[in-house]
Amino acid sequence: MLLIADIHANSPALLAVLRDAGQVEMILHVGDLVDYNPFPSDVISIAKESGITSVMGNHDRDSAQNRPYGYNPIAEASCHWTYQKLTIQERRYLLSLPEKSEVEISGLRIFFCHGSPRSFLDEYIYPETSDQLFESFLEETSSDLVILGHTHIPFMKKLGDSKYVLNPGSAGQPRDRNPMASYMILDILGKNEFSISHRRVRYDIDKVYNSIIASGLPQILGERLYYGW
Repeated sequence: MLLIADIHANSPALLAVLRDAGQVEMILHVGDLVDYNPFPSDVISIAKESGITSVMGNHDRDSAQNRPYGYNPIAEASCHWTYQKLTIQERRYLLSLPEKSEVEISGLRIFFCHGSPRSFLDEYIYPETSDQLFESFLEETSSDLVILGHTHIPFMKKLGDSKYVLNPGSAGQPRDRNPMASYMILDILGKNEFSISHRRVRYDIDKVYNSIIASGLPQILGERLYYGW
């Protein structure tokens, strides 16, 4: 199973992840298909064609409604730009995504959302979060595995013998000082048996940067991709 988050309209990064991951039985995306980068329609199309199961992110919600509440000026400009580029059908698709989702495979119960079980779209959960809060997420959702996004920073927190809270990091706009697209692979080996690996893959940042400049999006959005911040 491929676990990804925060693609943010970066189709070259998404395609690189899909190629690197190879054949998988399922793809879970924990929100923010669009905004910041210049290929929102391409990413939505790839998500549909690839059968990606996605939940809604705050940028999906806000770009679809043209409501960048609380954003900094750069993110606000990007949100407005994205709204203008999206078709009515694409906006409806983004708003149709669930705020949370759950799947069960071979007895493994998985809960995933963009922010946290307390605030599905908007809460930032960082690696330094206390074990007590992580444990409350597992208990509240009755899950073995809770997958979050939003921060663009990957982490994998093991709690007990076989329970995890994790963030696969951002495929389209990493913020952990590593510019390579980030994702995770979940291998389910049997009942209560699974492994999780974190992977990185290079993609054509120049292509994304040049398209950002040509599109009129803020230049800083392209520059940050080279540094992973």
